Amino acid sequence: MDDFESILVKVREESVINVLILAGAGGIFSAGADLSEVSALTPQVAFDFSRKGQRLLASIGDSAPVTIAAIDGHCIGGGLDIAMSCDMRFASVRSTFQHPGALRGIITGWGGTQRMPRLIGVDAARRLLLSAERIDAGEALRIGLINSIEEDPLNHSLQLAQKISAGFTRNDLLSIRAELA
Repeated sequence: MDDFESILVKVREESVINVLILAGAGGIFSAGADLSEVSALTPQVAFDFSRKGQRLLASIGDSAPVTIAAIDGHCIGGGLDIAMSCDMRFASVRSTFQHPGALRGIITGWGGTQRMPRLIGVDAARRLLLSAERIDAGEALRIGLINSIEEDPLNHSLQLAQKISAGFTRNDLLSIRAELA
């Protein structure tokens, strides 16, 4: 989390970056926090960890004018929170999405309970957050969790980033972001 935060600060300070793409590796976008580590935290440290995650994910939108999650594989828990903090989400057909907290009697601490209903509506968010149901890319597209299913989400995101960067200055993109907020 500290390394991720440092990278976001550097991106924010670099005025020529118009698009930030977040991607995973090895068939996993992100599985979120290691729950065995989280369960061993003291209440205060767990609270601080949650707040840091909230601040970090809130800053993703401030790090570049456009943020894209290129999802290829599992996108679970805090990883789903990360993806939902981006402006756009593109996934491969093999991607799966889940918030497993209900299976463990916990809720996401990184803002997913607020982001998810805004993206997919209250009823669908309630179903996913309370049931811990794992959904595939087709269902994620159907409910609006992702923008599209792509053969290669990273390559698609890179091509889109080139188009965005070629067509707009950073100030243009910042103005558009402000208008859409």
